Amino acid sequence: MKKSKTRKASPSGKMSLSGHLKELRNRIIAVLLVLLVGFCICLYFSPRLMTLMTDMGKEYDYVFVYIAPAETLLVEFSIALIGGLVIAFPVLAYNIFAFCSPGLKRKERTFVRASLLGGTVFFVLGVLFAYYISLPFMLRFLIQLTGSVDVSASISIQQYISFLLTVFLIFGIVFEMPVITVLLTTLGILKAEWLAKARKIAIVLIFLLAAFITPPDVVSQFMVAGPMVLLYELSILLCRLFARRKNTSDEDEDEEDEDEDEDDEDD
Repeated sequence: MKKSKTRKASPSGKMSLSGHLKELRNRIIAVLLVLLVGFCICLYFSPRLMTLMTDMGKEYDYVFVYIAPAETLLVEFSIALIGGLVIAFPVLAYNIFAFCSPGLKRKERTFVRASLLGGTVFFVLGVLFAYYISLPFMLRFLIQLTGSVDVSASISIQQYISFLLTVFLIFGIVFEMPVITVLLTTLGILKAEWLAKARKIAIVLIFLLAAFITPPDVVSQFMVAGPMVLLYELSILLCRLFARRKNTSDEDEDEEDEDEDEDDEDD
């Protein structure tokens, strides 16, 4: 990949405002181009993606219908748009990091890279957890609710796909909890001791949040709240681990500063 020609420093070692704006423009254009290409690719494969998602519901005797002439087309466009955003996200994250990296220290750049990688991995894990574990359980439970009533389930394809995408998004964001807590701990905003003391209150709030963001049934609430509680415990463990590493790093830096001060006094 060719480096941007706009990142030219002035004789004083600093880039001018116009240089920053040109670089920002070029990076925005690059992200938009990748988004457009990703959208077109996903639009081509959107019928297959739609079939993949509807097959999950058909296993539990769901019958899908469309109630508007352009409904299936709008669903394909929504799938393509979300797929394009997923494809463009790594490029977006890289360009944000590359634009901000000159103002970051070496340790900060390393930490930002790790945060972006960890955030991506945990988001994908959340989506996979929803697809293979939570959604089949939810769909089976919801269709069984009508088992005692002589009513067949004819679900709007748009509502069904919207439900699946919402669940994917919820679980992807929920699985970001460890990354966010580690980030706040490293910045000195959050401490593991605070999370441990607030465990009981946090569990109650987690179930309330799960009841708010999930469909109105107890099973969906538990399917979201359960992983959130486990992720909360994982967050406490990771916070303690990174807090120790941060304290060790700070002590090493203090020792280096003291050695430098002693050398200056000897001179």
